[in-house]
Formats: sequence, structure tokens, C-alpha cells
Amino acid sequence: MGDSGEIKRDQISDLIKSIYDGLAGSVLPEPIKMKIKGELEQLKELTLDARPARIAIVGRRGAGKSSLINAIFGEMRAEVGDVKAQTGMGKWHEFTSESGNLEILDTRGLGEADNPEEGFSYASAMEEVQASIKEQCPDAILFLCKAKEVSSRIDEDLQQLSQLKTMIQNEHQYDVPIVGIVTQVDELSPKSAQQPPFDHPVKQKNMADAVEVLAVKLRDYVSEPVQVIPVSSYMEFDDGKIVYDVRWNIDVLLDYLIEQLPNEAQLKLAQLSKLKSVQKKLARKIGKSVSGATGAIGASPIPIADIPVITGMQMAMITAIGLIGGKKLDKQGIREFLSALGANVAAGFALREAARQLLKVIPVGGHIISGVVATAGTLALSEAAIAYFIEGVSMDKAKGVFRRVFKEKQE
Repeated sequence: MGDSGEIKRDQISDLIKSIYDGLAGSVLPEPIKMKIKGELEQLKELTLDARPARIAIVGRRGAGKSSLINAIFGEMRAEVGDVKAQTGMGKWHEFTSESGNLEILDTRGLGEADNPEEGFSYASAMEEVQASIKEQCPDAILFLCKAKEVSSRIDEDLQQLSQLKTMIQNEHQYDVPIVGIVTQVDELSPKSAQQPPFDHPVKQKNMADAVEVLAVKLRDYVSEPVQVIPVSSYMEFDDGKIVYDVRWNIDVLLDYLIEQLPNEAQLKLAQLSKLKSVQKKLARKIGKSVSGATGAIGASPIPIADIPVITGMQMAMITAIGLIGGKKLDKQGIREFLSALGANVAAGFALREAARQLLKVIPVGGHIISGVVATAGTLALSEAAIAYFIEGVSMDKAKGVFRRVFKEKQE
């Protein structure tokens, strides 16, 4: 039904165009048409306009920038410098893997006492970052600080961070989200609690204290609201394979980032994370959004002409969920998926027919029941697609998910 690969742009474009064509000839009320067009625009941004997320990572030498990049990919993608500064000229780098890519502005550490091993072309770290930001606008800035150093003098770094935020606003008219990252929490006392989830009460308190200290400083220099996330990014590799792994809270960071990123940057970040919890959260966001639109169509007393719009939305949703899981689906693949679920005709038609059967029993207000069925069916398709394309369950289990959710959502 599909494999890892690039987005099938022509298919998605055709699907979206077919939905617009269906709307043009539909007698649906204008507010419902506007709602559907809004959902279509989001799907277009997520899929057709998908691009790598652009993340600026700011922090002093040893704050764990390269380690964090590796932790996000779950692979060795950036060299980690234990002693001498590694990151040179503050410029955009594209980090790639089979699962996806990410554009990182990995800056020369602010406040470094020595020069980095890589070359640099500006007098200060700030000037390097400013030049790169003029070239391309970051979607978000991660401000990294070691857990053991949050109480040290980082005022200069925070002042520069504030300057960067202002410069991005002036240069790109974009209020860039800033996320504080407390790194290397695995090194906090007690050292004996070295394995995630670091549930020792003393270690938990030390982590909470470090987060609060950095949050207060960010509020003073940047503005409200402030989000600070503690992480452990440490991994060891041997011949490219992970041999020691104490990553923790990377999924929480990625969840939050995806919520903050523009739509067009969300899908590729979810893909490359390879974290099912992150991928499922984005997929469910799409499923909820599309189900709201199909439910609104189904709830209106409109004849069979609305079926192509419902089915088109559902097919676009399934395609997007497949992409999040790293699968490319052609039209035949979608038909095979629907057929395997027992929806031999397009799902919207099957759901609409089910609603018509209910009208024989409850003739009054039948269009409302139709809306419930359409919403339930779309959510059921969404959950089945998540189970099959992201969780990797068998088709029999995905079919069970579809039936269970369809029943639950109608009650």
C-alpha cells in the first residue's frame, strides 16, 4: 500500500482540487463551505507546502546543542565537542536522515572564551546569528542551559536572546516562540538515579528547581508566556549504532514544538522524530479537524451531492496520516485500505447510507443523526489509519479499531 518516501504531490493536489470542485457545485450552506475551505487550507499547508522545520538553537559551549540534535533524530547527526568549541560560523545547516530533515541554526556558543574549530566570519556570535536570521526566519528558538548552570551568570545571553527576538519581529514580522531547555538533567544529584524517568524525589525536586530558575530569568528578559522543558539528550554510539541511551522528555519537547510551528513545518518534524507518540498526536489533530468538517456536512439536510466532499476529505485525511507515518499512498492504496476495513465503497457514502437506515426508525431530526454518524465514521477512519500506518498493527487489528471507535463515537 505504500512505503517510505516523498509526498505524492500530484495526488494530494488532485484530491484537494476535487473537494473544491465538489463544493462549487454543492448547495451546502455558506458557513459550512467556509469551514471546509479552512480545513482544506490546513491540509494543503501540512502536505503540499510541507518543508523542514527551521530551529535556531542558542546556548553556551557545552550546553548540549549537538547532543540535542542527535537526540531529536535518534541518530548521530552532529559532532559533539566535549572540550573545545565545535560549532563555527552561525549559519543554517540541513540535517537529514531517511525519516526526514531539519534545518538548524546551530550557533557558535555565546560568551565563548576561545574560537571554535570551524571557521567563522563575524566578530561576535551575535553578529553571526543576526546575519543568518536575516537570510532565513526561524520557526522557533531553543535556548539551552545546563541544569547545573541555570543559577550562573547568563544575563548577557538572555539580553542577546531578547535582541534576537526583537530582530526577528522587525525583519520578518514574526513573533518567534522561544523555548527554554534545561539540558543534562541526568547529571543532577543524586547521580545514582541515572536512568529515565529519573523518578528519585530529590532528583525530581532538583529538576523542578532548575526549570523554575530558568523560567524566572526568561520571563524577566523575554516575556510571558514562558515554556521551559527539562531534557536529557545523552547517547553513546558505536559504529553508528546507539549503545547507551538516557534520552528523556524529547517527546515532550517535540510535542510542544509541533504545536508552536507553522502548519507547513509540522509534518516533517513528526516524520523524522520516529516517535509514535508525537506522530499520533499530530495525526489525531488532523482527524479531529476533518471529522468536524464532515460532521457539519452530514448534519445538514443535503441530498447525495455532498458525498464526494465527505469522501474527498476522508481520503485526504488518510493520505496525510500515512505521510506522518512515513508512507506514501497512491489512490489504489487508499482504496485497498478502505476495502480492507470493510468500506468497499467510499467511507462517506457508507456512512451516509447508514444514516439513511436510521431515518426509517427515527424520521424526525434525521439529519442530526446523519451528522453524528459522519463524525463518528471519520474519527473511526482516523484511528484505524493511525493504528495501521503509525503504530504498525495488522489490518485485522486496524479493522477492530475502526469498529470500536465508530460504535463509541455514536453513543
